[in-house]
Amino acid sequence: MAGGDSAAKLSSTTGVRIVVAGDRGTGKSSLIITAAAESFPTNVPTVLPPTRLPDDMFPDRVPVTVIDTSSRQRVLPSVTLVSKNILAHIRVYSNGSFIARIVKVPVIVAGCKLDLRDEQQAISLEQVMSPIMQQFREIETCIECSAYRHIQIAEVFYYAQKAVLHPTAPLFDQETHTLKPRCVRALKRIFILCDHDRDGALSDAELNDFQVKCFNAPLQPSEIVGVKRVVQEKLPEGVNEDGLTLSGFLFLHALFIEKGRLETTWTVLRKFGYNNDIRLGDDQLLPPIKRTADQSVELTSEAVEFLRGVFTLFDIDGMTFSTAPESPWSEAPYANAVEKNALGGLSLDGFLSEWALMSVLDPVLTVENLIYIGYAGGPSAVRVTRKRQVVRKKQSSERNVFQCFVFGPKESGKSSFLHSFVGRPFSEVYMPTTEEQYTVNTVDQPDGTKKTLILREIPEDSVEKLPSHKDALAACDIAVFAHDSSNEPSWMRATELLVQVASHVESTGYEVPCIIVAAKDDLEPNPTAIQDSTRVSQDMGLEARIPISTKLGDFNNIFKRIVRASEHPHLSIPETEAGKTRKQYHRLVNRSLMVVSVGAAVAIVGLAAYRIYPEWERRLQLLG
Repeated sequence: MAGGDSAAKLSSTTGVRIVVAGDRGTGKSSLIITAAAESFPTNVPTVLPPTRLPDDMFPDRVPVTVIDTSSRQRVLPSVTLVSKNILAHIRVYSNGSFIARIVKVPVIVAGCKLDLRDEQQAISLEQVMSPIMQQFREIETCIECSAYRHIQIAEVFYYAQKAVLHPTAPLFDQETHTLKPRCVRALKRIFILCDHDRDGALSDAELNDFQVKCFNAPLQPSEIVGVKRVVQEKLPEGVNEDGLTLSGFLFLHALFIEKGRLETTWTVLRKFGYNNDIRLGDDQLLPPIKRTADQSVELTSEAVEFLRGVFTLFDIDGMTFSTAPESPWSEAPYANAVEKNALGGLSLDGFLSEWALMSVLDPVLTVENLIYIGYAGGPSAVRVTRKRQVVRKKQSSERNVFQCFVFGPKESGKSSFLHSFVGRPFSEVYMPTTEEQYTVNTVDQPDGTKKTLILREIPEDSVEKLPSHKDALAACDIAVFAHDSSNEPSWMRATELLVQVASHVESTGYEVPCIIVAAKDDLEPNPTAIQDSTRVSQDMGLEARIPISTKLGDFNNIFKRIVRASEHPHLSIPETEAGKTRKQYHRLVNRSLMVVSVGAAVAIVGLAAYRIYPEWERRLQLLG
């Protein structure tokens, strides 16, 4: 495999911006002028304006702009830091002076004024820089130069440009001399895509196709033999009877990088759509999905079937995301959202539920990860559902995934309710909810199908913020209000939350079905709470409270009842007194308008008759 110029295309439109910094008198400006004008300056200004270097100075012919800095500046110019262009940094020193302030971009350390160095000086650049390079991994290269004698001036900027176009840090760990995990994952995906017959090895024909795709030139048979011989000598398992194995493919890239041929690996990555972060570029992914606040996103049946196949092949060993930059489920809200077995593995339902949750919360991330694991359908992976307001008018929902917001006061049993949904054992330890958390699972339906239900626990304090967020409940298909059935204050607070939420949805138009859940039914029930809840349910037009006990595992079919209510969103809509008054007012206004309209119609008909009557009377008189 050989390198090419495709890696440079990443920056061919924007160019490379290189910042040169260092102490006073180290030769920064002289270095820049000599590179740009190919002559040593006699008069050097304090700070140069941005300077464009000749395009033919570099083999990649990528535009390079150099930014000079003042030695008085302790911070790089803000224009370079906020620039969207790729950026490298040259740190200049002379006569042993070195500034150890390092920025988070590739760094080239240039030892200027090589012509003034005493030949008897025992300290070399390598000796000076070795401990510093150990401390600052951003340093890519150290090089000595002389602007006065034109020694290695072009090389300084070549290495800076190369550090931008072909950086080492994303690919290789220089301490362990191994490929970094994200690089391994990307190369593994590329290997799988090129292994057309899926036999776990790249045949000679597949190797040649890969070479042509990446470098626009075929491999000669002797070159293929040579490549496999090199691998087999160093790594016997890197080649088998079918061709180059994955381990051999990865070994080759590590070898290229160690020999300084990073452009080879970067060319391969960029040909397959990867950017400098070793993620697929925006042009490979979906644009932001357009949807209103009360629309949701679900996986299509094609994507679900693909994922079923992926689970069968890979997820038993937890290898689903071995070709993605990392697992998207390693952190909240996904890390603890689904049911897991004793070994931490997922069932098929749990696997599909996790994907359903990600599709609702971040559909672009969902499609990105589907592409990483081999889905070729792209946009066909997801669909946008109808607006919830439309669904309520039609009085039925075609959705497969429902999102339930769970409200309730502290210690009402909300968290236990969520945990029970994914099979976690009951715990007596109280852990206050400070931020939203999710659980998701499938719910069997009477017709044998499954619906996916997402439970989203809302901290009590968040309800106070509803008035300032019009769309806060737009994503909610149904709301559950939980309270401790043995505790009257818990019920009273749950009622307050119910009224607050109902008032909010009445004012915004995002009407939400509601269910009252009496948790901790294993404790002695509070009679006042029972009576009040019955009255409130009747007054607000809701079903009677549903008693459950997560401790005893008695759920009273609550999850099926939540799904059933979600499928019929025109029912169980709570009405507050203010809402009833408002509706009554609107009915009176409508009746008044109707009366006015009827009266106006009668008047118009009468006026028309009045006008017509004299005309007929005149005609009759003429006939007589």
